[in-house]
Amino acid sequence: MSLKNRKLQIALAVLLAIVAIISYRIYSNIQKEQARAANLGKKKAVNVVLEKPYRQTIVPKLLFSGTLDPAWQAEIGSKVDGRLEKLYVQEGDRVSKGQVLALLERIDTEANLQSARGSYLDAKTNLEKAELDLQRYQKLGASGAVSQAVVDNYLFARNNARAKLEAARGTLASHESKAADTRIIAPNDGIIAKRYYQEGYYAKAATPVFAIADISKLKTTIHIPEGNIASVAVGNKAKISLSAYADKKLEGTITRIAPVADSPSHTFAAEVSVPNGENMRAGVFATVALEAMLKENALVIPIQAIVMRDDQKTVFVPDKDGFVRRKVIDVGYMDDKIAEVRSGLEDNESIVTEGHNKLREGTQIKMDKKAGKEK
Repeated sequence: MSLKNRKLQIALAVLLAIVAIISYRIYSNIQKEQARAANLGKKKAVNVVLEKPYRQTIVPKLLFSGTLDPAWQAEIGSKVDGRLEKLYVQEGDRVSKGQVLALLERIDTEANLQSARGSYLDAKTNLEKAELDLQRYQKLGASGAVSQAVVDNYLFARNNARAKLEAARGTLASHESKAADTRIIAPNDGIIAKRYYQEGYYAKAATPVFAIADISKLKTTIHIPEGNIASVAVGNKAKISLSAYADKKLEGTITRIAPVADSPSHTFAAEVSVPNGENMRAGVFATVALEAMLKENALVIPIQAIVMRDDQKTVFVPDKDGFVRRKVIDVGYMDDKIAEVRSGLEDNESIVTEGHNKLREGTQIKMDKKAGKEK
């Protein structure tokens, strides 16, 4: 055999070996991909714990936090510009409705008032004279002693004097009102919560000088969730505890519930009124405990069974073949343990209470023997 033929045979053998190796690798990769695809195609069942809803009587206990504020409070200022000449009350003083709290400087106001009074008296005198002149000339006119034109002139003078008196009366009333406005008056019974300025300060009109509060009754505002609003009504009692007065337990009453929910929280503002017979300070932090109306034979599920999706409360429910589907439920009362189901779930339906973090629509499930069993 020639050297040329031998080299050709060796090259052919090497080529066949390379082709065999490549073919084997391709076949091996195909087999691995098919095995991996087969494994991916298999659905692994997820271990879960199932429970059924149950019925019980619920006594809703709702907790809220807020502050005890005065039942009424307002900032009081002067109606006119002026320097504070005299302040009659200090912070903490009790005041009565109509009591004079402060007096503004009245020099210019008194001068203008006296001038207005003089103008009014002058106009009143002129009218009286005009009335007498008119009466006298009307008699002369009736006897023919003077013409009707003369009588008409005195009638006009009387009417003009009457108009001037009305103008003077209006000016006097205005200056009397300004003089009265130099006194700052308490609009209601209460206590001076704040005095903003000292004597001598020049107060502009509508500038607050005092803050007055009526603390004989206190109030706090709570925000009741939409799911609990049906079980709360005006007149319900509430127990109130205060961090500032640990030894005091108060009882309040719901006196107002907003007719429209706040957005976007979907809560209803409610006012709780509390008598303040012990003269406690206002503005202290309060915890409000409210017992709502009983819910008898309510359908209840564990709170951990609820899964939020698109702002909706849902639960996972298995079908007869062991696959889960998501159901939207309408929830009423909730606390840290249970939730009341108002619609969307039947008594005999099982729900996933543990393991739902691994679930989605159509996932196959199996019971977790270690975690528990269906109730």
